[in-house]
Amino acid sequence: CKTSERKSRSGKAEARSRGAAKEKTLECGQIVWGLAFSAWPAAEAGETEPACAVGLPCLILATGLNDGQIKVWEVQTGHLLFSLLGHQDVVRDLSFAPNGSLILVSASRDKTLRIWDLSRDGRSARGGRQVQVLSGHVQWVYCCSISPDCSMLCSAAGEKSALLWSMRSYTLIRRLEGHQSSVVSCDFSPDSALLVTASYDACVIMWDPYTGEQLRTLRHVPLHSVVDYSSEVHTSSLRSVCFSPEGLYLATVADDRLLRIWALELRSPVAFAPMTNGLCCMYFPHGGFIATGTRDGHVQFWTAPRVLSSLKHLCRKALRTFLTTYQVLALPIPRKLKEFLTYRTF
Repeated sequence: CKTSERKSRSGKAEARSRGAAKEKTLECGQIVWGLAFSAWPAAEAGETEPACAVGLPCLILATGLNDGQIKVWEVQTGHLLFSLLGHQDVVRDLSFAPNGSLILVSASRDKTLRIWDLSRDGRSARGGRQVQVLSGHVQWVYCCSISPDCSMLCSAAGEKSALLWSMRSYTLIRRLEGHQSSVVSCDFSPDSALLVTASYDACVIMWDPYTGEQLRTLRHVPLHSVVDYSSEVHTSSLRSVCFSPEGLYLATVADDRLLRIWALELRSPVAFAPMTNGLCCMYFPHGGFIATGTRDGHVQFWTAPRVLSSLKHLCRKALRTFLTTYQVLALPIPRKLKEFLTYRTF
């Protein structure tokens, strides 16, 4: 793999004034199916991997490739840090643990998930950076999502159930069964108290990941009264679902050429946007914008509702960040307050 760089056409003086801004292309040599960013901890004197400035963290990018490899790059220099070998087919999705531990989860068409510890020495005799192989799916694994508190991992593999794993023991916690068709996308709320799954059955199911209980189902009803149901593919088959950064909204992309935004406490969308060939969606980390990816090679950006969280929601979010559902239910507080804290009332 090689890195190609092109300086700004305006000349070296302008490049210097902008901090030598360059376009950079990482030549992976394969189709890139999955991407994930993480920060590499600040280097100490004498360290060379990655080659970032001493005392400053640097950004790394993991790329999941068509041949089953995962290549990890230093973003600033375009330097290839290492290749992770193990998957036997396309690496479809990647997810870094949000706590900065350099734990990476990969999902592949070889029907497995693999756990990697990038802080490990890859030259060790005990298998290098690979920590665990998670087996349990019988179809290609499309999606993997780590909870913000880094305790759980959800995976979707084109089956009617999603799998929930422990990130502490790397064992299966439970199967989430409720969809009528393939589950293709999943995401945790920012406080880890909720999990949403999207399926080809045109439904999003909201779960309590601690108990496995279904809390709510959001059904994608066509906007137009006349729908051709003779088609083999349902016009509202879902492709992607994601939470907003404050945890009060959801965004979904479906085959009916609509991007929908849902408020957590409502059962119908609060906003629509027309889009074609949508495959995935992601909120900007600070809110206000949604990025969508399409089959025809475009990324589109959309303005999203900005919301000032209520004090009640902020308190709930703060508490649920470190309390499980079972711990909340054990608190000596009124029942209605427990229902609010566990999202049984919206």
